[in-house]
Amino acid sequence: MRWNERVKQVLYGGDYNPEQWPEEIWQEDMRLLKEAHINTLTLNVFSWAALQPSEDVYDFTRLDRVMSLVRDHGFKVCLATSTGAHPAWMAKRHPDILRVDFEGRKRKFGDRHNSCPNSRTYRKYAPLLAGKLAEHYRNYDNIICWHVSNEFSSGCWCENCEAAFRTWLQRKYGTLDALNEAWDTAFWSHTFYDWDEIPAPNLLSEYYVYDGRVRTSFQGIALDYRRFMSDSVLECYQLEKDAIRQVTPDIPVTTNMMGLYDGLDYEKWAGAVDVIAWDNYPAPGEEPAKTAMKHDQFRGLKGGKPFLLMEQTPSVTNWQPYGGALKRPGVMRLQSYQAMAHGADSVMFFQMRRSAGASEKLHGAVIDHVGTDQPRVFREVKELGRELDRLGELTLGAESPAQAAILFDWDNRWAIEESAGPSVRLDYTGEVLNYYRAFYERNIPVDVIGTGTALSKYRVVIAPMLYMIKSGFDEAVRRFVADGGTFVTTFFSGIADEHDRIPVGGYPGPLRDVLGIWAEESDALPPGKKNHFQFEGKRYPARILCDLVHTEGADPVAVYEDDFYAGMPAVTVHRFGLGYACYVATSSKPKFYRRLIRRICQEQDIRPVVEPAGKVEATLRINANGRFLYLLNHEEREAAVYAPQDAVDLLTGEHFTAERLVTVPALGVRILFTAAGEITEPGRN
Repeated sequence: MRWNERVKQVLYGGDYNPEQWPEEIWQEDMRLLKEAHINTLTLNVFSWAALQPSEDVYDFTRLDRVMSLVRDHGFKVCLATSTGAHPAWMAKRHPDILRVDFEGRKRKFGDRHNSCPNSRTYRKYAPLLAGKLAEHYRNYDNIICWHVSNEFSSGCWCENCEAAFRTWLQRKYGTLDALNEAWDTAFWSHTFYDWDEIPAPNLLSEYYVYDGRVRTSFQGIALDYRRFMSDSVLECYQLEKDAIRQVTPDIPVTTNMMGLYDGLDYEKWAGAVDVIAWDNYPAPGEEPAKTAMKHDQFRGLKGGKPFLLMEQTPSVTNWQPYGGALKRPGVMRLQSYQAMAHGADSVMFFQMRRSAGASEKLHGAVIDHVGTDQPRVFREVKELGRELDRLGELTLGAESPAQAAILFDWDNRWAIEESAGPSVRLDYTGEVLNYYRAFYERNIPVDVIGTGTALSKYRVVIAPMLYMIKSGFDEAVRRFVADGGTFVTTFFSGIADEHDRIPVGGYPGPLRDVLGIWAEESDALPPGKKNHFQFEGKRYPARILCDLVHTEGADPVAVYEDDFYAGMPAVTVHRFGLGYACYVATSSKPKFYRRLIRRICQEQDIRPVVEPAGKVEATLRINANGRFLYLLNHEEREAAVYAPQDAVDLLTGEHFTAERLVTVPALGVRILFTAAGEITEPGRN
């Protein structure tokens, strides 16, 4: 399914900031960008100060010249609303717009992400500007999407937010009695008798520093404040979207999300954006599996529909600790196709021309400071653009067929991060990656889903560290397993409800029957200490946390070898209806996850799209045109895999017959295409 039927090619381009340059450079930029096969420009991302120089004055004169220039040169536009950083005059005249930080300090004007999401000033002027932009440019037929603000972030503890938090709580709980019960405020004499007694939880109230780590005394209020702040920022997005939609109802509206950023619940945001868009900035040396997981996570936010890669760097990311590390020749192309392999219908960069001043002047760009077409990066961008031109619209709207899914839930992540114990080594995202990597290395498609996603379309669902069981999710798991699915969860699961209160009756709470176990206690292991267990004849370490489990119908398939709980189950399997549930009571090393996932996939007859070979990543996307098998070689040496069926490489034109060996160059890419009418071996995937 396409996100915009008017788009007839892979979007290629990114952020262009002509306001940073004299106009005589603009024409040369147009020539260079055309030479690089750029077709789409993101404009007006940080121009609020220029567009609104004072309270009631709006000046679109310069933006008019830019919009006319890019339209005349045939570029599509993602038009931003410019509300990612407010003007200095606004902060001076309306200080309610300034954020208060976690330590209770009022910020001054500066930086970006600097507007309080509950400021009346911000909520007045941001949608007002968005609406005026929509009205002014409503007749530009080259605008393909609206880009609201830029990389929304959370985090304000001012009086505006404190008052709005109390209102949010009243809507959620209705009465103070219900709130006091949910937060267990009888602990430490925290009972609230009036709504205005509830503070914004920060280092002035419920947080403290112990042993160098920031902790909260009350997980309930801390968790709800994270939820509230995400909702508050989402309301700001929605205000701008509503203003735009009143004028241009047929143009998709989105905003650019930020990888594994933990300040916003992107699952909740997914319902508000017309198409998922995100910015991919892997750190130098980041394993490809982690980048792939993030792509799959954003694809999963809208049920597997394609997303937009809104930003990446063509070369260096200056703000990272070692951001000056160059992308070696071929890596930018490889990472771009990796995004497409996992669901992207665009390849976009920050930025088109390298800034001359301030904090991003050393960040990579298509046009470097030298201002010519000679740099290596420009030539690589140009070559990739030529390839994407040849692909045209063939790959657009293609989806990935996955029979396995991994749960990623922001509430669980937040609750675990705020948890007072049992170990500072708990890493929710890291444990999700452990399981994801095992699928990735087998070239088995996997969706990353939330608790609101229907489980019935999958054969296998993995839910690492399912600490919090939200209302109704246990029933969804029970039905899924009873109908023949395989469900896997792990240590530190079934501990709390959605209010972060621990129900009586033992762990893993409402999943106890489907898992067929009772977890009595947990042993937190410090760095350097580990237990062991054997699984399918191989010995593996037990790390970080070891749950001490009693079986209640489940079969132990691995037991601990050491310490006083030697002989207790480390991995269990419980038959439930037509399927089974597996409990992994500890964290281990990659070899264990590989073996476990291989066994589960064999039992469920879930096959790789291509048998693994070296570090060749293989994914499959399908649309009405046919099947696209992406082969991405992450090694600096040639690799080879067998073609599963007759296909043509869309990048080279080479034809391959089924079972023929296909070589993939070092850091290279192949896209093997089989037209819809020529597919002879559909397989399971």
